[in-house]
Amino acid sequence: MERQEGSSRPALIVVDMINTYDHEDAELLVPSVEQIVPVVADLIDRARKADVPVIYANDNFGRWRSHHGELVDAALARPHARLIEPIRPDEESLFVVKARHSVFFETPLAYLLRNLGVGHVVLIGQVTEQCILYSALDAHIRHLEVTVPRDAVASIHPHLADAALEMMERNMGARIVTAEDLDFTRAAPHPVA
Repeated sequence: MERQEGSSRPALIVVDMINTYDHEDAELLVPSVEQIVPVVADLIDRARKADVPVIYANDNFGRWRSHHGELVDAALARPHARLIEPIRPDEESLFVVKARHSVFFETPLAYLLRNLGVGHVVLIGQVTEQCILYSALDAHIRHLEVTVPRDAVASIHPHLADAALEMMERNMGARIVTAEDLDFTRAAPHPVA
């Protein structure tokens, strides 16, 4: 199904939440992730109930033979499995493996979104000042609407995350909201009145 002009059908993009947390800066990131996991889990549940596509876009841990099941299993086998279990993909979730910061860079995500008729991406996950920022920019240059719930994105450096959110809002026209303000039952998520 090709995207219709002006389509604002949303998709929830879960960025890099399937994570082993055995990388540089993990000790700075984990406390922020602990705060957002309940919010991310709630948004995933709400999107599923509203029949909004849930797409996981995740690093491959440098293992090019990996498929999403292996990535999930590897993350669940590590000490921070409690951060993975509440947000793990279900059978209906879509999965895109990425190798760089943007969820669009050399992945089939743009093609997938077109085929789903998606014109609006809601970006959640990690890291605000890196992968979320670059993904928002790539979505913007592809003429997609972008929403980022500030309480559903984790950061390593909070001051850089604040700057990144401001850049997304000012320079890319992204809607920066809270998760509570998203309404997946409308054609496009936007703040409730």
